[in-house]
Amino acid sequence: MNIAWQPSLGAWRQGNLTHFRVWAPEVRQIEVVLEPELDKTPTFALHKSSDGYFQGTIDEVASGALYWYQIDGQGLYPDSASRFQPQGVHGPSQVIDPAEFAWTDGEWKGVGLEDLILYELHVGTFTPAGTFAAAAERLPLLRQLGVTAVELMPVADFAGDRNWGYDGAALFAPARCYGTPDDLRRFVDCAHQFGLAVHLDVVYNHFGPDGAYAGVFSPYYFSSKHKSPWGAAINFDGAHSAQVRNFFLENALHWIHEYHVDGLRLDATHAIIDESPRHFLAELSGAVRKSLEGFHRSVLVIAEDVRNLARMVKPEVEKGWGLDGVWSDDFHHQMRRCLAGDQDGYYQDFEGTMEDIVQTARRGWFYSGQYARFFGQLRGTDSAEIPPSRFVFFLQNHDQVGNRAFGDRLHHQIDLAVYRAATTLLLLLPHPPLLFMGQEWAASTPFQYFTNHHPELGKLVKEGRRNEFSGFAVFADPKSRERIPDPQEMETFEASRLKWEEREAEPHHSTLRFYTRLLALRLREPALRARGRENFEIEALNDSVLVIRRHATSVPTLLGVIRLRGAGRDSLRKNPYADASGQWELLLTTEDRPFTPDPAPPLIELSGPVIDFARPGAVIFKSSDR
Repeated sequence: MNIAWQPSLGAWRQGNLTHFRVWAPEVRQIEVVLEPELDKTPTFALHKSSDGYFQGTIDEVASGALYWYQIDGQGLYPDSASRFQPQGVHGPSQVIDPAEFAWTDGEWKGVGLEDLILYELHVGTFTPAGTFAAAAERLPLLRQLGVTAVELMPVADFAGDRNWGYDGAALFAPARCYGTPDDLRRFVDCAHQFGLAVHLDVVYNHFGPDGAYAGVFSPYYFSSKHKSPWGAAINFDGAHSAQVRNFFLENALHWIHEYHVDGLRLDATHAIIDESPRHFLAELSGAVRKSLEGFHRSVLVIAEDVRNLARMVKPEVEKGWGLDGVWSDDFHHQMRRCLAGDQDGYYQDFEGTMEDIVQTARRGWFYSGQYARFFGQLRGTDSAEIPPSRFVFFLQNHDQVGNRAFGDRLHHQIDLAVYRAATTLLLLLPHPPLLFMGQEWAASTPFQYFTNHHPELGKLVKEGRRNEFSGFAVFADPKSRERIPDPQEMETFEASRLKWEEREAEPHHSTLRFYTRLLALRLREPALRARGRENFEIEALNDSVLVIRRHATSVPTLLGVIRLRGAGRDSLRKNPYADASGQWELLLTTEDRPFTPDPAPPLIELSGPVIDFARPGAVIFKSSDR
């Protein structure tokens, strides 16, 4: 364990001693009750301090012991900061000693924003086995693909045997269906051996609907004045909020130091309501940095937030919150509207024109203060001073696939020629790209929303899921909504598992070669490694074509011509982006034989250049000496 940080919640080992600490300000007595051994049930009383914490040190409790908390002589409850729930979130907690794991990553330094290429995966559906160990076996393939960081969807334990991740109940405990805490540590250690960072998605805006016991110990975890989409909001700014904030800060630091994760992805931070003088997100980013002082590894904190707030990624000295980056939904929405024509829900705020895509790429997000119809208000702030490296761009992610009625992916709705063209844009832009598992081979499988709650809750989830789509034109008829997969059915989960064997079949194999080639270019071409605002220009050549120029001092310039719609002849003669770099040589096209089993190669004149596209596609040129 990192000696710069020590736990202050849950159960943790220190030498031959086990420390217990839990916050329960309205409780009179808490006892640690060990699982019976040889007809004995050892019980130890904790001492209450003036700030509402119960704590104690017990030398009879060893690593691996199972324990409960008894509150005021009633009930048996798992620890709200339990490090493992081997029998499920309603079972006893287990004492875990992270120091027993032998790390081999002492020289690991992490992956910075400038080199970040994220690969998002769900442990349970990434492999047939659905475990940390099975996922670790695939890490060499991800390294060969060319990504630099794996982003795990939430692994905090949940009720039931399967969940898409956002119903976390035991927030400190890796889900037992994926493996043990040491299995997760082994996954991270293995990733570092392959040069891959590991980011973890964490949910601090709500607790899962079943199995979260924090509220049993204190009613103050929930706000008395704020609401969230999931009910009462977490109390980040009311009475006793300092202790609530500490719970979530402790959670973040525990993943970073006990599991060596390299980054946190903060889920839906717009639902973290905090009117305090210092926002919780600022306190979180500050706590992460402080805990790493004196160490050579870096950790990134990146938020998902729909508000487009520049202050999120500005340092605290500039009245910001100090986060490292933010997901840019706007890029995804513009591309989805352009390519697939989506217009329900939040897509109504986007036109998907070439010019709007250009503006989104230049700004990092599209909405910077304009009125947004879906939100019914002005949305966004000016991003002119924010570098591209702070905006995570994507064509797919778990939300934008899993939250669709049938979990269909972008390439299930558009032609693969268009898909390759859109991918070229994503990977030529300087913004850190995120790929969703299977995207690299155009996986045939959907990623559907799935749960395994008890029957009463499961019925509500099923009904709620279908009602969510009542505002969509295609689901206006109640009978049409009955076709939406039931999250509770096993087949919904099984349908979402990747089929790794299809990587060897067409057109998946060609698509995988294409992604591998594009990612290699991104990692190796000097012009693509220069990722400042000053290193790229983008413009709409017409209403179907984008031109992007990537350049840096004393290195060859790259020019991308990307046709997202139809066929056509596109000339760059007298175009300033083309004229600025002299002569061009062809680097690749999306219609090259290795990238598609049915190529329709464009006709190309290098003087200009001039391109005759037979269908949507992209061409990348590289400048040469005159």
